[in-house]
Amino acid sequence: MNLEELFEQYKEKSINGRYLKLDHIKPLLDKLNTENQVKVIGKSVLGKPIYSYEIGSGKIRIYLWSQMHGNESTTTKALFDFINLLNSGSVFAENLLKTFTFYSIPILNPDGAALYTRANANNIDLNRDSQDLTQPESQTLRAVFEDFKPHYCFNLHDQRTIFGVGDSGKPATVSFLAPSYNEEREINENRLKAINLIVEMNNELQKYIPGQVGRFDDSFNINCIGDTFQFLGVPTILFEAGHFENDYQREFTRKYVFISFITAFKALSENVIVDNGIIDYLNISQNNVVFYDFMYKNIKINYDGIEIITNFVAQYKEELIEDEIQFNAYIAEVGELENYFGHCVYDGKEAVYSDDNSNFPKVNQKADFYLDKTIKFVNGLIKS
Repeated sequence: MNLEELFEQYKEKSINGRYLKLDHIKPLLDKLNTENQVKVIGKSVLGKPIYSYEIGSGKIRIYLWSQMHGNESTTTKALFDFINLLNSGSVFAENLLKTFTFYSIPILNPDGAALYTRANANNIDLNRDSQDLTQPESQTLRAVFEDFKPHYCFNLHDQRTIFGVGDSGKPATVSFLAPSYNEEREINENRLKAINLIVEMNNELQKYIPGQVGRFDDSFNINCIGDTFQFLGVPTILFEAGHFENDYQREFTRKYVFISFITAFKALSENVIVDNGIIDYLNISQNNVVFYDFMYKNIKINYDGIEIITNFVAQYKEELIEDEIQFNAYIAEVGELENYFGHCVYDGKEAVYSDDNSNFPKVNQKADFYLDKTIKFVNGLIKS
């Protein structure tokens, strides 16, 4: 089975990029709703519908939800790609549908999705509301959990471009976590099931993105939904869709999330999962905050009348402007910046920095500047 070809075959081409809200997925849900598989299971703070999609008749119940954080849409795209496969009528799809029942919530936080914010309309991080359940979106997620009684939970997220795999200098394109269920971070039978499944997915992903799979920090926080569901005895896996080279729209990362889905469900259906993958799991390097979007090295700067050779970095801010996400680069830090990396690195070779303001790269200033007054940078990039 060629998983990359499978992705291209079933990729949902009507959705792409980073900005994904209910208006974008409603036509897909309408098309998929051939036998009442789509339901409105709740309402957001602002009264927007929270949709579910259920398919399959198998005994193993899988619960997946995406866009708990409204600005994290990569896994939503991959989820619809996977749903297309499930509806393909292929032998593989039919086997999955006989083995599993899939219950998905494509956009749990429709208000945050529309505003392109992490939080919901009450400015609450839903991933810190699993105990108090103060928000209607959290209440909906929990009600489904208690009614559906899943055997596995897939908690689907995006992570920022700042994360790398350990100190390798490689971006964390996909990261996983089997959340802890107690303060001691012990491994019981249920957590081990999640760990073993992550090992299967990591082994497959290494064929496509070697060294670019990370492991998220497993400090216990009962207020987080993954920790809560693990505590309640259901194997839960956190997915974090991250950065792939030059893939700011997350279309390549989307493919690797899709490949992860296929790998996990194929392994579960064929019952070929390793018995004890703890060592392999712990050998996946942890995520580290080690990246900036732009790094400029060996730049000559006038600092209080003294010329110094130093480095500086810039970072994109994703800003929703007129219904589109714009990536605007701002200077983030100046200094030696040892042990940090850039997704885009420019060696100035001691060229002199200047700009239209203070001729010093000030933090939070737009990354528009010159080197030697002849090389122009606009929004972080060389302007040709």
